[in-house]
Amino acid sequence: MNTEFAIEDIESQPLHEFTEQAYLDYAMYVILDRALPHIGDGLKPVQRRIIYSMSELGLKAGSKYKKSARTVGSVLGMFHPHGDMACYEAMVLMAQPFSYRYPLVDGQGNWGSIDDPKSFAAMRYTESRLSPFTELLLSELGQGTIDWQPNFDGSLQEPILFPARLPNILLNGASGIAVGMATDIPPHNLIEVADACVHLSKNPDASIADLHNFIIAPDYPTEAEIITPKEDLLKIYTNGTGSVRMRACYIQENSDIIITALPHQTSGSKIITQIAAQMTAKKLPMVEDIRDESDHENPVRLVIIPRSSRADVDGIMTHLFATTDLERSFRVNLNMIGLDNRPQVKNLKMILSEWLSYRLTTVKRRLQYRFDKITKRLHILEGLLIAHLNIDAIIAIVRDHDKPKPILMEQFKLSEEQADTILELKLRQLAKLEQAKIQREQKDLTKEYNSLEKILNSDKKLNNLVIKEIQEDSKKYGNERRTPVIKREQAQAFAATTFISSEPITVILSANGWVRAAKGHDIDLDKLNYRAGDKFANAATGRNNQQAVFFDTTGRSYSASVHTLPSARSSGEPLTGRFSPPNGAGFVQVLLGESTNSYLLASTAGYGFVVNMEDLYTKNKAGKAIITLPKDSKILSPLLVSDVSNQYYVVITSAGYLSLVKVSELPKLSKGKGVKLLNIPAKNKDETVVILSLLDPKTTGKLTLYSGKRHLTLKSLDIESFIAERSRRGQKLPRGFQKIDRIEVSKNDNLFLLG
Repeated sequence: MNTEFAIEDIESQPLHEFTEQAYLDYAMYVILDRALPHIGDGLKPVQRRIIYSMSELGLKAGSKYKKSARTVGSVLGMFHPHGDMACYEAMVLMAQPFSYRYPLVDGQGNWGSIDDPKSFAAMRYTESRLSPFTELLLSELGQGTIDWQPNFDGSLQEPILFPARLPNILLNGASGIAVGMATDIPPHNLIEVADACVHLSKNPDASIADLHNFIIAPDYPTEAEIITPKEDLLKIYTNGTGSVRMRACYIQENSDIIITALPHQTSGSKIITQIAAQMTAKKLPMVEDIRDESDHENPVRLVIIPRSSRADVDGIMTHLFATTDLERSFRVNLNMIGLDNRPQVKNLKMILSEWLSYRLTTVKRRLQYRFDKITKRLHILEGLLIAHLNIDAIIAIVRDHDKPKPILMEQFKLSEEQADTILELKLRQLAKLEQAKIQREQKDLTKEYNSLEKILNSDKKLNNLVIKEIQEDSKKYGNERRTPVIKREQAQAFAATTFISSEPITVILSANGWVRAAKGHDIDLDKLNYRAGDKFANAATGRNNQQAVFFDTTGRSYSASVHTLPSARSSGEPLTGRFSPPNGAGFVQVLLGESTNSYLLASTAGYGFVVNMEDLYTKNKAGKAIITLPKDSKILSPLLVSDVSNQYYVVITSAGYLSLVKVSELPKLSKGKGVKLLNIPAKNKDETVVILSLLDPKTTGKLTLYSGKRHLTLKSLDIESFIAERSRRGQKLPRGFQKIDRIEVSKNDNLFLLG
């Protein structure tokens, strides 16, 4: 056999074009034929094939259960040639009442539990049949309502969609991950959805807010609460995306806390593990024990036992809501395949409008199918009546002619179908009784024919019929909402320092950025040991249940809980292990105090402002930009402002200028450069602030300025003469005191070191 061929017979295509098209084809297959549900019946192809296969096997609601392996085998062999476990898991999901709001499969055996949905038995052990709810999907299947397509090998026909009588896309929802997109449609209450459909059908111009009055929120198969605010729920239905927050329900029995409902798809064992971990870490000292008392009668019953009957139950639960899966958020992404066979994220009105359009088309096709059958039957009945009225002549024609059909058609003006039906009559059907039955059937069908004709010719009547059927199905299959929608306060976890005793402590910072904490305030800093090449830099006193704030050379702040710092008995630990400062930056200041304190922050360039302590806190390892430092300037030690209205700051520059200014003249900022502490002329580029301190002139006895071994004492009257506005230059200090090393202030004969 000659296998030679010319090179021009080979099709040539650029690799990037081939791979791009191949990936696009794969992506479209995953989107349309695997991951996303269709708006018409709310099902993915595998779900649709499972239900149709079970229907073909006779596993309708009320029939005898059959092994699940039988169903899976039928699905794989006839419609869905994929993995058996993937198919079985899809079937299991439709049978779990804690996963589906309205289960489509009625299972017998082990189909998993709330605690472990994946703990279902193998398909050879479980049995199944369809649930009554599937009648809403299948009841009109053989009535010309939908289109059919060949199965994978062309040997059978399968429905492209089901003629759903209600919008199952919202009733049971769906979740899936496609290529480049995903879907997360939550389940909803049947009665609410049906009422919204009826309202929109009657009022096509209804807004999303109007429909939201009927569909207030998703309705999950759990009694846990939805605590998402109503305005946020409206945004979800308006945009088609968002998140729903659910919170567990609990009651109090004597002093015990009983959790009775968990958020959707939340494991009770995981909750117990999370709470037990906090108990081990001593973050829940008020809880003595937790146990699981769930059983068949009480699917969810977690018992939390407080140590005291006087424990704050609501406080404990608020903390647990904030730190465990007792409160969870669920993503909402209303992405689905529309009637145009394209994926799209739709809002609530788009979903209901498209489904109503689909339903109107389905009902119209059903009525037309029935109308055509009645028309055909009436035509046959008309021929049968002619036969009964002319029975002797017809018998004679049939007896005397080899081909009586054309003669009958010509003599009695019959159609081919009528003639065939007459020739196929049995002798017993020629009795008078049969004629009466034909006339009675003709009368009934004529009545139905006229009724169908009126509906098909009137959009209003067709719309009313759809509304009537929706209301009937709602009454038959609907039930009350399971998931309550309740407004709740945001959960707050206990502060990390809540259970830490308040003890005096001193935080020491070294020049190389090593930190440690020593108990007490009377620490001899000179006797502490430092690593080779390191030395003392800064220290702050406070309590061990506070947050320590550290500043680096770029003006960024960092915070850490004091109780987590290493003991002063060691050399400490480097702050670079906790934080990530900019390259080349070092830690220079540490601050400790109440979160309500105010501090004066300033730079050597002469700019400053007042900041609240809580504005310095941050959880970011990279820190938080607080004070903007001009070029070549440094941050000064922060000063605690105890009384803004009465305190003054004393500022001394390297050029020997001193000024006393009210602290109230400085702005209160959360971050920034600040304003000038005093007026330093722009030409004096080398002049910097060397001393910055706080005092109250009314209670200050005297102020002593030190320059080397010399000192200058200013009494109260002299001090007041230095008071000026912030915009002033200040007063020049006497000769010999141009370079001040430190200052001291005496108050009621007590000496205080200020700077």
